[in-house]
Amino acid sequence: MAQHPVSSGRRLTPLRPEQLDVEQRRVYEAITAGPRATGPRYFSLTDDAGRLQGPFDAMLRSAPVGFALQQLGSELRYGTELPARLREIVILAVAAAEDSAFERYAHEAVGRGVGLSDRELDAIREGVELASGDPVEAVALRAARMLASAGDLDDETFTSLIGAIGERQSFELTTLVGYYKLLALQLRVFRIPLPEGL
Repeated sequence: MAQHPVSSGRRLTPLRPEQLDVEQRRVYEAITAGPRATGPRYFSLTDDAGRLQGPFDAMLRSAPVGFALQQLGSELRYGTELPARLREIVILAVAAAEDSAFERYAHEAVGRGVGLSDRELDAIREGVELASGDPVEAVALRAARMLASAGDLDDETFTSLIGAIGERQSFELTTLVGYYKLLALQLRVFRIPLPEGL
C-alpha cells in the first residue's frame, strides 16, 4: 500500500455553480447531466449547494483539460467492453494500492450496485484473492494490482490477461488503472475529503 503525507485539509475551495464561467459550466454539465447522471446513481456527484464532489471540482480549474479528463472517465465507465463487476474490481484495486478514501467510498458503492459482495469488497481492500473463484476476475485483479504497484506486468500475467480478456479489454484495463491512479493523485494533492457526514 502506498505511503503518503498526512492530509492538512482541503487545498481548493469548491466552486459553486453560480461562480462558473462558460467553459467551466461546460465541464460541470458534462459531469452532472452526462452519462454519470443517468441510470442508477450510487453516490452523489454534488453537495447540497451544487458543488462538485470528489475529483470533479478540481477539473474545473482548467476547463479544457478537465473536460477531456472527465470525458475519458465517462468513456472508461460507460464505453468499454469491460464487464461492470470486472471494471469495479480493477478500480477498487487501484483505490487500495493508492489508499484513496474517496475512490474507495465511491466505487465500493458502485461495486455493491453491480453485484460485489461485502466479502469481495473486503478481499480487494485487504489484498487477498476473491472468493468468487471466477478465473477471469482473478487474472484481472492480479493484473490491476501489479499495474497499480509496479507500473508494469510480467510476461506470465500479461499472457494470462490477454488470454482471459483479449487485446481490446486489456488495453481498456490498463487505461482504467492509469486513469484512477491519476485521480488518486489529484485527490491526494488537493486534499479532497469524503463528503460531509461520512
